[in-house]
Amino acid sequence: MKELYQNYRNAVFQSGDPSAAETVMSNMAVAFDRILLDVEDPFVFEPYHKALREPFDYHMFVQNYIRPLIDFRNSYIGNLSFFYEIEEKLKQGHNVVLISNHQTEADPAIIALLLEKTNPRISENMIYVAGDRVITDPLCKPFSMGRNLICVYSKRHMYDVPEHVEMKRRANTRSLKEMALLLRDGSKIVWIAPSGGRDRPDPLTEEWYPDSFDSSSVDNMRRLIGRSGAAGHIYPLALLCYDIMPPPPKVEKEIGEKRIMSFHGAGLSVAPKICPSEIAVAGKMSEEAKDTYAQALYKSVTEQYNVLKCAIHGKQGFAASSIGISLSQPWN
Repeated sequence: MKELYQNYRNAVFQSGDPSAAETVMSNMAVAFDRILLDVEDPFVFEPYHKALREPFDYHMFVQNYIRPLIDFRNSYIGNLSFFYEIEEKLKQGHNVVLISNHQTEADPAIIALLLEKTNPRISENMIYVAGDRVITDPLCKPFSMGRNLICVYSKRHMYDVPEHVEMKRRANTRSLKEMALLLRDGSKIVWIAPSGGRDRPDPLTEEWYPDSFDSSSVDNMRRLIGRSGAAGHIYPLALLCYDIMPPPPKVEKEIGEKRIMSFHGAGLSVAPKICPSEIAVAGKMSEEAKDTYAQALYKSVTEQYNVLKCAIHGKQGFAASSIGISLSQPWN
């Protein structure tokens, strides 16, 4: 907790905001209060967790905590028009799945903050497919309580404790059933990272890039929305924000990773939906077609990620826009 406070303080002070000291004290006091309350009386997440908004609003707590870490002057949204298209689909009762890369524990808050001015329906109603670590780590739990979550065990940690493998598989089956029930009602937007965890830098070049997608995870979502009874759409989403709260260099088994933070620009981009029917052969998805579909989504995410990278890390700003990816700053 001491380390968390020091790192958060240093990051917020990087912003140069004259009220940084007051912001740090206020946000950290609330964070410590919520962390200690949960240690005394641990909250247990259900397979489907709906964001807790009262009597304490955990959603706004998270937004207020992460907001001072984002350098909005150097942040960008790609293809804002498609976020409006997605909102329209939701209003019509359709389901939307965002197939995305995953960079930090703060991803849900960063997505919501970048969209809160233009697309509050997406910002507040998104359902995140979340790994078990964010609902068990004492420093992370209060932040997770402010999100709509489908709780699963990540493939990366499935075999950490061999005797728990069967229990984890049963839990994941229950979570998939919960998601199927939710999608049946329509108007749901689900975010999932089919890599099974956060992106990591290349150990040799130290370059960051979206981790590869697991085609079976992508296909699970395809089948779930296909069987929901409501119209469904799958969009590729790219996220660049690792500087704000990077993960450990390697996947760690133990809970209690070091939280490193900084004040930095972030990027979010969405591209046109990719229909499975365009890849299916005679209406059926072979194993090869499933891999091809996952690769098509990954390619789009990578292309968008590279544009965001040029804009933010390459200091090109709006000039990094391409024919298919138009950058904007709707908060200005």
